[in-house]
Amino acid sequence: MRISRMIRPYLGGLLAMLMLVSAVSSAQEHPLQGFTPSSSAEERRWETKFRDIPSPQRMREYMQRLSARPHHVGSPYDRQNAEWILAQFQQWGWDAHIETFNVLFPTPRQRLVEMVAPTRFVAKLQEPPLAQDPTSGQSAEQLPTYNAYSLDGDVTAPLVFVNYGLPQDYEELARLGVSVKGAIVIAKYGNSWRGIKPKVAAEHGAVGCLIYSDPRDDGYFEDNVFPAGPMRPRDGVQRGSVMDFPSSNPGDPLTPGVGATADAQRLPLSEARSISKIPVLPISYGDAQPLLSALAGPMAPESWRGALAIPYHVGAGPAKVHLVIKSNWDLKPVNDVIATLPGSEQPDQWVVRGNHHDAWVNGAEDPVSGQIALLEEARALGELRKQGWRPRRTIIYAAWDGEEPMLLGSTEWAETHGNDLRRHAVAYINTDGSDRGYLQAEGSHTLERFMNDVARDISDPEAAVSVWQRARFRAIADAKSEDERRKVRDRRDLRIAALGSGTDYTAFIDHLGIAALNLSYAGEDREGIYHSIYDDFFWYTHFSDRDFVYGRALSQTAGTAVLRLASADLLPFDFGDFAETMRTYLDELRKLASSRRDQIIERNRQLEEGLFRALNDPRHPTVAPRREEVPPHFNFAPLENAVDALSRSADRYDAAVKAAWNRPESVTPEVLARLNQKLMESERRLTDPAGLPRRPWYKHLIYAPGVYTGYAPKTMPGIREAIEQKRWSEVEPEIARVAKALESESELVAAAAAVLEQRPGTAASAASDVLPLQRGMR
Repeated sequence: MRISRMIRPYLGGLLAMLMLVSAVSSAQEHPLQGFTPSSSAEERRWETKFRDIPSPQRMREYMQRLSARPHHVGSPYDRQNAEWILAQFQQWGWDAHIETFNVLFPTPRQRLVEMVAPTRFVAKLQEPPLAQDPTSGQSAEQLPTYNAYSLDGDVTAPLVFVNYGLPQDYEELARLGVSVKGAIVIAKYGNSWRGIKPKVAAEHGAVGCLIYSDPRDDGYFEDNVFPAGPMRPRDGVQRGSVMDFPSSNPGDPLTPGVGATADAQRLPLSEARSISKIPVLPISYGDAQPLLSALAGPMAPESWRGALAIPYHVGAGPAKVHLVIKSNWDLKPVNDVIATLPGSEQPDQWVVRGNHHDAWVNGAEDPVSGQIALLEEARALGELRKQGWRPRRTIIYAAWDGEEPMLLGSTEWAETHGNDLRRHAVAYINTDGSDRGYLQAEGSHTLERFMNDVARDISDPEAAVSVWQRARFRAIADAKSEDERRKVRDRRDLRIAALGSGTDYTAFIDHLGIAALNLSYAGEDREGIYHSIYDDFFWYTHFSDRDFVYGRALSQTAGTAVLRLASADLLPFDFGDFAETMRTYLDELRKLASSRRDQIIERNRQLEEGLFRALNDPRHPTVAPRREEVPPHFNFAPLENAVDALSRSADRYDAAVKAAWNRPESVTPEVLARLNQKLMESERRLTDPAGLPRRPWYKHLIYAPGVYTGYAPKTMPGIREAIEQKRWSEVEPEIARVAKALESESELVAAAAAVLEQRPGTAASAASDVLPLQRGMR
């Protein structure tokens, strides 16, 4: 049956309203996680009021204001934005202030990329303004196209194409007989964080690095280019940091581990570990094409070839390139806006929420689309407070500065206030850029069930279902097998992804051991303007969330999570999903170790058989790989035993919570206070003060950014990266460390269960209730 255009929106809205009423009615029969039946009903009443407040029109106005001019670290408009955000918080009834740190932020004073052989070509290194795009012409205020924290240098060398510049790409080059020692490499953006590319190039002896955006990845191969479409135009360039934060630390390179306050002790620049080891510059595919066209040598493997109309050779040469980058290495202020609503009952327990406000240029999508959602949450919470609502716990909202250069504002604030945060922080909730589509949730798996329950209560603005149901349908549609589809349908909760890095949750979870979430909406819009002058209000209102309805959904989602964490009687941490996820990681590690061992055995056998010599094509010769040491079989039993114990403790705690709510007289304020203190500690138990091998700033033993992935996570990273990097002697010691952390977590969860299992008038045993901090940060 066809429905007229006039009637269809009414029916869709009516259906959405009926489904939402039904969902709320059903939920009221089952109290919210962490709430009693009476407190759950009250919480839902306030949440309904809260979700009605965020306004798409206000978000549009906020975005137009915040992205009106370039606002990078140290710029006048960056400071003006911070002051404007401060004024909004204060107008809405928050206690707010600006906290300033002084950080190293280099900006370029000389840039040059020129081909000096076999012909001469000089790269433009400039993004042209477009008549249709009003703010793209603010050239005097725009940062040039560059990579922050690149080493200064002036080098001339043959050029080599290295695909995405990952370790496996250099293995492929070695098979082709191509070395990058003494060369300048050119790598494609993508498949890893950009700073990995110069890092790996330097490890292989390169003297310089160029990074370009191939149109196959974010240009015309995907869709029309801007301004006709959303993708990167010929002269568009991705700026960005190449600070080697995965191997050292994010934040100010001169004050690792401590806040970059005015009186902080600073390292000499020569001792800063996170500065890149070779000079590096980003270029457009318009500038890259003449360089790539001048390469000879072997043809690149088919999977390396992009969408430029050229044959992709790897070199080396005959193209020879002259690369110059020289920067001003100045200290610049970063201005964090910190706003607080005090808790009414447990003010010493803090729920922290953040999004950054700085950008590489105008930054409408990254980060303003997330910042405007945070601002509407803050306004809505201020409105609730006027109506009589008070949070049980203290709520802290932060508009971070300096995220783009590498998490400067959030890291310096977390390091400065680290001791207080370890004592008081319940959780940290982050957003960054957001677009249109499906809920994307990453985070601590102790919050997986909590986040699923939040998502069940948020209506999707494009479909008459909850955002949870729409994400579930997306997961079913994307499943690659019937078994995967079955698992999605059978599991109560959708899985959330692990946290890696690349945005402001990093210091909270990786360094301090504070449970964290990262939220956004994405998946329906293509994007090719990342970190360019075209990421602005014009692009966003033509090619992304034009009506700001997903901005409203993000406010509703993150704000509901804040409300629940701040108001729950019992902190809504759950350990069943966490234990199941740990078992998944254990299974992955076993398979990884076994497959790496089998691959080495098979490769060595092929060498012994003479397979590579026999298959070598004399017209297109290749180099046989080297023989490798066969790793031993590893003993995963300690980790398996720890996961088993954690699963038992999680089941016990779940049963104890359900039983306790059935006898509410036993759940006294004193009991809740003891329990919540233990639950706050649960993420800290997963840390080790010694940190990860060769990068002690990273304390978390379950989640970390990969040394050779950057933003993408490595789970149980000490074990996983020991296997991947063939550091065989580290594998079993790291297994023991992770097992010990999970045992400590299991003991804490069991102790929490024991508190709930007590009958009124009985005392907890010392063994079950008073556990020393065997693991983690004090």
